[in-house]
Amino acid sequence: MAQTILHKAGTRGHADHGWLKSFHTFSFANYYNPERMQFGALRVLNDDQVSGGMGFGKHPHNDMEIISIALEGELQHEDSMGNQAVIKPGEIQVMSAGTGIYHKEFNNHKDQEVKFLQIWVIPNEKGVTPRYDQIEIPSVGRNNQLVQILSPSPEDEGVWIHQEAWFHLGKFDQDTELEYQFKKAGNGVYVFVLKGNLEVNGQKLETRDGYGIWEAGSMPVKASAGAEVLFMEVPMDL
Repeated sequence: MAQTILHKAGTRGHADHGWLKSFHTFSFANYYNPERMQFGALRVLNDDQVSGGMGFGKHPHNDMEIISIALEGELQHEDSMGNQAVIKPGEIQVMSAGTGIYHKEFNNHKDQEVKFLQIWVIPNEKGVTPRYDQIEIPSVGRNNQLVQILSPSPEDEGVWIHQEAWFHLGKFDQDTELEYQFKKAGNGVYVFVLKGNLEVNGQKLETRDGYGIWEAGSMPVKASAGAEVLFMEVPMDL
């Protein structure tokens, strides 16, 4: 029997620092909810908006897989590995923090906001050599199907991380139906709706709702016109 959890958009933690507006699906910084610490290996799902000319100063990370997906605007990135990059809509960035890194992220455009997802996944191996990767998400054939953007293998589609996890993005027309097949037994899938409405496993979801399902092998998906959704499959037993 499948187990599920529903997180409506309005129940998320919220922080407003003026220059930064952030919604936290799971406990983060000053938002603490003991019932919302993580979903399996998915530890952080932050929906961030950064004002023009502002950003996150230099700060450290270690033993975490950190994924950024740009939604609007451009996010400048610099790190202690010597990487300097701009993350644009339609791109995904990943850092394996491993033994430790420093980085900063900021919005170089004074008159434009940046909106992006910051996602942390707990790795299956500690103390790895830090690494960085960034790719453009394929747009060809993306409509009405799920496009893989992350996996455990450098030989597979998308970026890769140190965890048995798979991420997919989808953009759907009206009444599109499909069946999501879990990649690995024991994994769960957390569905995050970027835009529009859809139904997952019979549960109706709206923009920025989150829905987790585990102890299942597959789940039906039915979407409305213009729905955009992120599927994050992660191990549940850490």
